[in-house]
Amino acid sequence: MADIIELLPDNIANQIAAGEVIQRPASAVKELLENAVDAGATIIKLVVTDAGKALISVIDNGKGMSETDARMAFERHATSKIRNIEDLFKIKTMGFRGEALASIAAVAQVELKTRKAEDELGTYIEIENSSVIKQEACASAVGTTISMKNLFFNVPARRNFLKSNAAEMRHIVDEFIRVSMAFPEIFFSLTSNGQEVFHLEAGSLKQRITQIIGSNYNAKLVSVKEDTDYMNIYGFVGKPETAKKTRGDQYLFVNSRFIKSAYLNHAVNNAFEGMIAKDSFPSYVLFIDLDPSVVDINVHPTKQEIKFEDEKIVYAFVQAAVKHALAQFSIAPSLDFTLNAEIQGLDAVSKPFNAEQRESAATSNLYKTFTGKHQAHKIEPNEKSELRHWRDFFETNKEAGAAKHEPQTGLEDKQIGGFSYEKSPGKSKLFTQDSRLPLADTAFIQLHNTYIIAATNNGFMLVHQQHAHERILYERYSTSVHSAKAVTQKSLFPITLELATPDAVLLEDLLPDIAALGYEVEPFGNNTFIIQGSPADVAQGNEKHSIELLLEQFKHFSSDIKYSKREKLVRCMSRQQAIKAGQALGQQEMKQLIEQLFDCNTPNVTPTGSPTYLEFKEDYLDRMFGK
Repeated sequence: MADIIELLPDNIANQIAAGEVIQRPASAVKELLENAVDAGATIIKLVVTDAGKALISVIDNGKGMSETDARMAFERHATSKIRNIEDLFKIKTMGFRGEALASIAAVAQVELKTRKAEDELGTYIEIENSSVIKQEACASAVGTTISMKNLFFNVPARRNFLKSNAAEMRHIVDEFIRVSMAFPEIFFSLTSNGQEVFHLEAGSLKQRITQIIGSNYNAKLVSVKEDTDYMNIYGFVGKPETAKKTRGDQYLFVNSRFIKSAYLNHAVNNAFEGMIAKDSFPSYVLFIDLDPSVVDINVHPTKQEIKFEDEKIVYAFVQAAVKHALAQFSIAPSLDFTLNAEIQGLDAVSKPFNAEQRESAATSNLYKTFTGKHQAHKIEPNEKSELRHWRDFFETNKEAGAAKHEPQTGLEDKQIGGFSYEKSPGKSKLFTQDSRLPLADTAFIQLHNTYIIAATNNGFMLVHQQHAHERILYERYSTSVHSAKAVTQKSLFPITLELATPDAVLLEDLLPDIAALGYEVEPFGNNTFIIQGSPADVAQGNEKHSIELLLEQFKHFSSDIKYSKREKLVRCMSRQQAIKAGQALGQQEMKQLIEQLFDCNTPNVTPTGSPTYLEFKEDYLDRMFGK
């Protein structure tokens, strides 16, 4: 019987390995940029065509390679960084496994030009399908230029799985930002289809951050710096007002390598506890430097997930460093008065508390009230007491409270929190007196400014106001994006919207889709857009914020199901414009909300599948009370 196990040919083995390292054009961009950084370059230029599918080229002025090294670089596991097993546990460079260039050469047509400073001529190499087609001497600047063309030309199935150019370009921008953020002392540029997208001059970390995520952050960054024997932490966190509803500008680096860590993310979020809303996420750019021997960076092919020897220590240090920074800059309260020398100079601190002052304090009514036995609630019947009007305070507030909870009327023509009270066409289902639907002639009760209790013929219904409004808006927007023209509210004066480069790239791609929702937005050059109109549901003055929030939600849209761009936008928009939990509603508003909910095609669930209401039937209630 013939043997059936054989060794794979090198080119096939390389293509299989490439599947782990090079998943999309952005993966190749990351590897090539990291190689340029390792080469000691001070200027790195990235050029892409058709979102990297046609061309990715990285030009650097690093130390270059000799003729032999240039050829060897494309061999599998060829590396200049590891000589023995111990080296694997003290890695300080970005690339080290020698897989990147071999993987790229297996799935693209690669050209390399390189020259060392001491050489008169450089080396030109052309590789296709892991085979060297041409190698010759050439005139070249000091450094390396590597170009990869027609990614996955020999693996058509992989090429077919690539997303649209706009989607792949967003991934490239993400990888470019992560590498350029880690090395602010290096000049970086990104050119796409002949147009320069990024031009990042070398400078300080703060300058690099504002270059990338927007100059409006300049005054909103708080410096973090803590040095310990175990690890150093430095970088910046955004002030609480920069917090976003989605994970926006969050960058974490360990030994200058971008990583994803939900655990350390939680540490930063905890440091902001009490300063930002529970459903918001802080902005930060943090660098952790520690001994490479206590970190394992080789647990994932893309090296974006790492393991710490003692992650609890790292967690505690990160949380403490951010808390300390926020306290030092008076963002958060702190009890450590040694931080501010001015406090030590105050009279109350610097002067002694003499016997006369002590006696004066001890004889006061307030002191006796708190120190006398059974006197904690005693109030002096003294006319001069500051507390003599305490009853008036409660009486006044009772009256105000009664006025506040009177039924509101006349709201039919108003729009509050994005909820428009327009009458539903035709007769509402609410008046059909179906036993399962709320009764129209009974008052509704709002509970905790979040839930609406509505009586039915055989029990009651508990409606979640935000979920209900999300369903209403979702069906309204879904109808408008498939109709000829959505309802647009023209702006009296055009509004200028300036975005960070990644957001500008995304918005330009989404322009046709947001137009279907009712936005009229035009590009104005240099990452700027003009808002000429917005959907009728968006309150005037809120147009800029609604687009910024829409972009944030779209970027971090989480779902296992692949939705179209338009469907994602409809879902994001309905979530954004819905009235929120915690908003007080009057009788007319609650009635209108429930009417519109039961006019929907699917009134019982939100677009994401959460219930909009729960039904409590009479027989169920009887059973609960043992009847």
